Amino acid sequence: MSEFNLSSLSVMMPEIFLAIAAMVLLVAGVLRGNQSTRFICNAAMVALVVALLIMLGCEPSGDIVLNGMFTHDPFTFFMKFLIIIGLIVTLALSVQSLYQDAIIKFEYPILVLFAGIGMLIMVSANDMMSLYVGLELQSLSLYVLASIRRTHLRSAESGMKYFILGAISSGMLLFGISLVYGFTGSTNFDVIASTLAGEVSLGGVIGFVFILAALAFKISAVPFHMWTPDVYEGAPTPVTAFFALVPKIAAMALIIRLLFIPFFAISEQWFQMVWFLSFASMAVGAFAGLRQHNIKRLLAYSSIGNIGYALIGIVAGNEMGLSAILVYLTLYMVMTAGVFGIVLCMRRDGAAVESISDLAGLSRNSPWLAYALALLMFSMSGIPPLAGFFGKFMVFQAAVHSGLYILAVVGVLTSVVAAYYYLRIIKTMFFDEPADKFEGNIEFGRKLVITLSVAFIVLFILNPSPLVEMAQSAVHSLF
Repeated sequence: MSEFNLSSLSVMMPEIFLAIAAMVLLVAGVLRGNQSTRFICNAAMVALVVALLIMLGCEPSGDIVLNGMFTHDPFTFFMKFLIIIGLIVTLALSVQSLYQDAIIKFEYPILVLFAGIGMLIMVSANDMMSLYVGLELQSLSLYVLASIRRTHLRSAESGMKYFILGAISSGMLLFGISLVYGFTGSTNFDVIASTLAGEVSLGGVIGFVFILAALAFKISAVPFHMWTPDVYEGAPTPVTAFFALVPKIAAMALIIRLLFIPFFAISEQWFQMVWFLSFASMAVGAFAGLRQHNIKRLLAYSSIGNIGYALIGIVAGNEMGLSAILVYLTLYMVMTAGVFGIVLCMRRDGAAVESISDLAGLSRNSPWLAYALALLMFSMSGIPPLAGFFGKFMVFQAAVHSGLYILAVVGVLTSVVAAYYYLRIIKTMFFDEPADKFEGNIEFGRKLVITLSVAFIVLFILNPSPLVEMAQSAVHSLF
């Protein structure tokens, strides 16, 4: 276990820099008020770019610092890269919406930064204490973001639901950590791993079950998904985009680290639980989405189904499965960013519209948005040669390779079912009678995100190797 010294903080420089930047921007916001919202949003994006550059300059050596609490290996490097990119995209999509939806609050970008810091700490955690600190920093920021439009009934309701259920999951997490500590004598991941490898205690397994249940809530895996549709629908759309883009990637990275480092010795026990989470999430995400008419609720069930596909890679339990997860999460984030960029453009008469029927005739009113959304929907359906096909193919290939034939078959069948509600959106845009036009003023940042997202999913087939190789290298460090 490493000793604390100032040189060991070099691997934490992105988190330290973002924390300082967030506090400086908070002071600036207090002094200048809500009129500084746009400036603080832009400054937060600059801070994230700088943090990304700092991280790229720190070689992922695998050092464990702060007395064993913090690690920086290729796996954390890969996941942190995705998280920071997701935070930048979130703010780029949000700037215009903050003014359109009268959420002109300078606290918004600062809360995004603090949530991002919590996610980065979660991903690098090598101890239950640092895990909990990072998770709570993220969660507290997300509770406020969900209800940031305080005068709006649905936003306040979604924030309250998320807070109550999130508090329950935090309590379950703490109870599980206390049991694991009681039966292993440590909160350090490496010590827990060596203890469980020597003797598996029933109390330690029960503690792990509570921890896994709490984290399943964070990724909205069935049956811990009940908050997702309501929060996605009720929260302001830029906040919903943030929820869909980034927190689940951080929580999935944390689950992978927990399962394959401290709790790898009890893989026989958690295999069954993760198998069920994957099976149930794919089924509920596919069939419940068929009845949705609100596009944000539809995307909520889509995210639940996509988490189910990603969990297949964990059940596979090998490098092939985990590298498939990293590729899948990367492609999912890119596709989701593009979809929410278009959803944020759904505005008429100064107000946001969210019904799928509001997309009627979009191909005639705004061909660029219609064809972009069609390509994204085809990709999310898993139709070749778009990027979404390769993500699902890698996951199902890992399942077959590990003998998980039932999950592979269920995954394919639920993909076919889910394709119905993706294709229904395309049918509405191209074949229904045109509705009124959307407002045409689209900010540059939003256009850029949509364009890059579509270009990525279309051109990914030309050279998928770099992403696959980076994912394999990242996963290899865990083993």
